Amino acid sequence: MGYDRDEVRAVLDAVHADGRTALTALEGKRLCDAYGITVPAEALATSADEAVSRAVDMGLPVVLKIVSPDILHKTEAGGVLVGVDSPHDVKAGYERIVTAAKAYDPKAEILGVQVQRMVPAGQEVIIGATTDPTFGKVIAFGLGGILVEVLKDVTFRLAPTTADEATSMLDDIAAAEVLRGARGTEPISRDALSGMIQRVSDLVGDFPEISEMDLNPVFATPDGAVAADVRILLADGTPHEVPKYSPEEILAVMNRLMKPRAVAVIGASNEQGKIGNSVMRNLIDGGYAGEIHPVNPKADEICGRKAYRSIADVPGEVDVAVFTIPAKFVPAALEEVGEKGVPAAVLIPSGFAETGNEELQEQVVEIARRRGVRLLGPNIYGYYYTPEDLCATFCTPYDVKGGVALSSQSGGIGMAILGFSRTSKMGVSAIVGLGNKADLDEDDLLTFFGQDDNTNCIAMHLEDLKDGRAFVAAAREVSRKKPIIVLKAGRTALGARAASSHTGALAGDDKVYDDILRQAGVIRAPGLNDMLEYAHALPTMPTPKGENVVIITGAGGSGVLLSDACVDNGLSLMTVPPDLDEAFRRFIPPFGASGNPIDITGGEPPSTYEATVRLGLEDPRIHALILGYWHTIVTPPMVFAELIARVVEQARAQGIDKPVVASLAGDTEVEQASEYLFDHGIPAYPYTTEKPVAVLGAKYRWARSAGLLPG
Repeated sequence: MGYDRDEVRAVLDAVHADGRTALTALEGKRLCDAYGITVPAEALATSADEAVSRAVDMGLPVVLKIVSPDILHKTEAGGVLVGVDSPHDVKAGYERIVTAAKAYDPKAEILGVQVQRMVPAGQEVIIGATTDPTFGKVIAFGLGGILVEVLKDVTFRLAPTTADEATSMLDDIAAAEVLRGARGTEPISRDALSGMIQRVSDLVGDFPEISEMDLNPVFATPDGAVAADVRILLADGTPHEVPKYSPEEILAVMNRLMKPRAVAVIGASNEQGKIGNSVMRNLIDGGYAGEIHPVNPKADEICGRKAYRSIADVPGEVDVAVFTIPAKFVPAALEEVGEKGVPAAVLIPSGFAETGNEELQEQVVEIARRRGVRLLGPNIYGYYYTPEDLCATFCTPYDVKGGVALSSQSGGIGMAILGFSRTSKMGVSAIVGLGNKADLDEDDLLTFFGQDDNTNCIAMHLEDLKDGRAFVAAAREVSRKKPIIVLKAGRTALGARAASSHTGALAGDDKVYDDILRQAGVIRAPGLNDMLEYAHALPTMPTPKGENVVIITGAGGSGVLLSDACVDNGLSLMTVPPDLDEAFRRFIPPFGASGNPIDITGGEPPSTYEATVRLGLEDPRIHALILGYWHTIVTPPMVFAELIARVVEQARAQGIDKPVVASLAGDTEVEQASEYLFDHGIPAYPYTTEKPVAVLGAKYRWARSAGLLPG
């Protein structure tokens, strides 16, 4: 695309020179013209007579708009008249909107009135850009007009957008069907709209000082798209720069943090109940085979290990220093850690920014950066890395090894992760506390776990992202190989920031996180239990090879609820072809129901479950099975569980590996049956039809984002 960047630079420099942050409509048009963004013919009039002359020259009818750098919402100020179709009305309209604008803001600088040629009617949409505090430049698209902030039918993408991402935005709003041509109307030009989205993305990418931009409304027609109104705001000040590290630099530190040869515990103690004692005991009792060096100037020996007055006295290299001392003593000790050349420090103490002590946290970060030390924390419970039997925490030890890596910002959530993992027998590779995230954060963890052979699934509880772009870059790379599950706390709009543009206001709530995490291939969990269940179930399920899902159930009511859950989770219930329908009918009673769900009824013996499930596994047109079990004496829960586990295991031995999940309804015996199925690689849940479908839906969302499904 050929852009006139010099023209844009000249306009922005002039605005900066005037000390303004808002462009006038005419300045906005110059930027649009420079980037090929279609806007209608327009001109500035500084008198009523000049407005008439301009209108007659461009052709009536016209739109009149107040031009003032101090009035951003022109409609609210009474500064817009549409469909003015005579010279007399143009003259009267000029006077009317100038008077209204002065009444709205007596101090506003009035530059004149914009006379704009009327745009042909079309579907009103909004295309915009804003600077999100987490993700930087994001692009918005949705239904436009005066109700945009009421309807909030909008979607976001990280800028710059690709052609495919721009096109996907057209399909990602609730009113997408309207754009495709609903009720006999002609579809709008998708190329024109996606092209305009890309041009806006390129403009704000090339000129980062543009903080917010609205094209609203954009009139989309079958022949093209025209932006009837342009609003552009510039940033006031320089954005805060976050330090950047290359993947190689991150891995160099993370490998020593997670696989250390020597750990020093700053503030180690012999006194039970002290954090310094708990960390020492967990390291020793957990079986960590590396060197453990207690540091305490008041002790000669701690937990049977020689103690050192300072980390400077510790012989040889140290990979990790775990701090268990009060916050006020951390800066001095961190200077010594840096002098020793320790690459990573784990700051367990609280008393930093979370308590309002920003100054102390900033001091610690400054020391760490100056000394070349990466920080985990502060205000954390520590961390676990089970392949190394490393338990550097004051919480309860955990040693059930597996492939799931978990992290949380909260100590309470961290303990919930521990409890769930133990109860569900979910093996983990790591559990990491992040706390205040003064330095190391989720993208550092993703970089490590993405290449860690001991990790096959990553789940993260987060309250915010320090550097959203770094997270997205890491997540895009890792999510192609391993599922990433995120529980984002703070989903409500209560924290929405004030914004001057429609796009900025719309971006103030959780929608930006939702869309951009999805853009990065991340699976978002709605709650804590969902995150943990996804992490538990996804690694046990094979990747589906297609979208066709079939429900086999012993209870019609469960079948209906399972079908509803499939819709809620974006799963596609297969339309069963006649030959397959006939094959299922051979195994179910006449009063049962084929189709999908396949209702075998509750009174059927184990052989009916076996025959129908085996058929579902063996037919290559079916890609995933959802089983709905109903507790009966004819087929008791453990009989069902052992039978299904055996049938699935036999199919896998023949190279047939499909996702199978189960919902078990019945008396308390279904709990043991569900546990048995889970132990045999079949996610199964008692008393719920929602959970098994939700975990299958999560697996499908990951497979789609990773490009592992056809189409």
